[in-house]
Amino acid sequence: MTDGKRFTITLVGNPNSGKSSVFNHLTGLHQKTGNFPGITVEKKEGTFRLPDGSEVLVIDLPGAYSLYPNAQDERMVVQTLTDIQNPDYPDTLVYVADVTRLEKHLLLFSQLCDLRIPLVLALNMYDVAEQEGLQVDAAGLARFFGVPVIAISGRTKQGMDELRHCLQALRDGQITAVPTELYKLTPQEQAAVQAVKNHFSEPSDYHALLVAHHHTWLPFLSASQRAAIAQALQELQFAGLKCQVDETLKRYNVFLPVVQRALRRGGDTGHSVTAMLDRILTHRVAGPLIFFLLMALVFQSIYAWAQYPMDWIDTGFGLLGEWLTEVLPSGWLRDLLVKGFLAGLGGIMVFVPQIVILFLLISLLEEVGYLARAAFIFDRLMRWFGLNGRSIVSLISGGACAIPAIMGARTISSWKERLITILVTPFISCSARIPVYTALIGFVVPPRTVWGFLNVQGLAFMGLYLLGITAALLSGWLLKQVLRTEERSFLMLELPQYRRPVIRNVVLTVWEKVRAFVVEAGKIILVISLVLWVLSSYGPPGKMRAAEAQARVVATHQQLDEAATEDLVAAERLEASWAGWLGKKMEPAIRPLGFDWKMGIALIMSFAAREVFVGTMATIYSIGSAQDDENSIRQRMARERNPVTGLPVYTMATALSLLIFYVFAMQCMSTLAIVRRETGSWKWPLLQFAGMTGLAYLASLVVYQILS
Repeated sequence: MTDGKRFTITLVGNPNSGKSSVFNHLTGLHQKTGNFPGITVEKKEGTFRLPDGSEVLVIDLPGAYSLYPNAQDERMVVQTLTDIQNPDYPDTLVYVADVTRLEKHLLLFSQLCDLRIPLVLALNMYDVAEQEGLQVDAAGLARFFGVPVIAISGRTKQGMDELRHCLQALRDGQITAVPTELYKLTPQEQAAVQAVKNHFSEPSDYHALLVAHHHTWLPFLSASQRAAIAQALQELQFAGLKCQVDETLKRYNVFLPVVQRALRRGGDTGHSVTAMLDRILTHRVAGPLIFFLLMALVFQSIYAWAQYPMDWIDTGFGLLGEWLTEVLPSGWLRDLLVKGFLAGLGGIMVFVPQIVILFLLISLLEEVGYLARAAFIFDRLMRWFGLNGRSIVSLISGGACAIPAIMGARTISSWKERLITILVTPFISCSARIPVYTALIGFVVPPRTVWGFLNVQGLAFMGLYLLGITAALLSGWLLKQVLRTEERSFLMLELPQYRRPVIRNVVLTVWEKVRAFVVEAGKIILVISLVLWVLSSYGPPGKMRAAEAQARVVATHQQLDEAATEDLVAAERLEASWAGWLGKKMEPAIRPLGFDWKMGIALIMSFAAREVFVGTMATIYSIGSAQDDENSIRQRMARERNPVTGLPVYTMATALSLLIFYVFAMQCMSTLAIVRRETGSWKWPLLQFAGMTGLAYLASLVVYQILS
């Protein structure tokens, strides 16, 4: 460890090893999510304190099966562990393995041993092993591998204090954890290692062997080093793939007998329960039916459980607006805070309960191990649409946010299936669409209950999601016909045992997602509220005053009372403002869809993020009305009238047209940016944007023209 560098601990393990639970126990709320430098692969890092009170850095790498990767996530693990110049290069590795599946989880561990990095083997799920009667000779494993072996449980915190003390002892040099070398290089591999070391310095022979295997894509190699290594390996006729297969088989031959001697199995109740449940939940007919039933219950819960907290938040923002109106002096600052920022933010915050419920239920399904089954169940169906079983994990994740869902497609090994997944995932209705759906469904579907327990609005809500899913699948099928490749596709997936969810993990996941939603939406709304307030409060010279004077003449002629007069003045000033000018300019293009100029402003603003539509409408209607006591965005929208016909603006035709537009439209600049980074080209995000926006316009046009 170099001076000035924090002691860095890196967690490594297979997918479904419980590594995230260990990370959450160590870091708690002291964690953050970001991207590794220069790449879009997501990493989690956090801090925790050792028993002596000192703070260390812990990084949670994505799950990987081997250092010979099949997906971008695994590539990033290889890159991190071979780039010794990386400032976050680990001082110690903690390998988290599911002790109930130890034979399957030690291939990667055996490879890490040969990297000669200090290493700790954490046998996770030990509480489950004890329940199943599984006994483990941890001391025997420690003697063979030459590293500390600690029994832990990410569920119950068993062994976590022992792990902390072990890590402190490693940092302070009180114990060593340099593993036993497990693999002996063949003569051809030794020659390849020497060829690499002639052009690039690596700390161990196995580091150099990995560089030989992966030199074509490791980013820390210069172009000249890459070319020199490639030429040297070609002269040696280095058969990389054959060497990888032979190495893997030899490693299993080394560690499997040791693991089998260290494990003594009693009853196997956990596996038998999992097998019994899988006979039903992964059945070809019953499995998909149960999946869709679970999804229906998720969407019913979003409506059934969220109404009271939504009303409380709505009321709270209303009271806060009234209080600010009373305590602040009349002027531009009060208008900006109350009618601008507060109205826009309140229009978003009221939908947080629904987003919490969505994340909560999806996290629970993931924790118990069900989402992995969903990938398995739908793999064959997904292939028909040009996708992969893993694609359904991205599609389900897209119900929260398209950005991590698109990044999750890195686990798909086939370039074609990964690209199709990236391009169709934004069709899945994300949490940012929830405010739009919730605000508009009330204009289309009455709040009734059928069969005693099914909320009709909840069914409509699910229908919008199904419409997005249908669009994603059909688009995938179309892209499958267009994109041609000889690349073969396969699904490699481990189905974990069913387990009780770790509530701590669920709570942290929900907190992280909701915090990101509120913070990101809040920042955008703050900026947009400022812009909107300026555009709506000021206009071309003289036009605002003329509009106000004309409104007062009309009010006098119609003998309107003071409140109605102020309403008319505010509405006319808004229409004469720069915002009104902008909306009027685009109104001819959106009028066939049933949208007026106010909706046009919101559509433009919501290209920053979809959820901004409702906040923008709340701001516009607040600025355009003198009545400050009405703070519910849904009630403001219901009160809006067409100035020519006097009819409600949000008729069934308009509301449904707007809903359909938002189901299909690509209205998220962040998603476009992440597609650009994942695909490495602007071609795909621009085609995606044009296709989705065109489909949204045509579908919305057809719906409005038929219904109106």
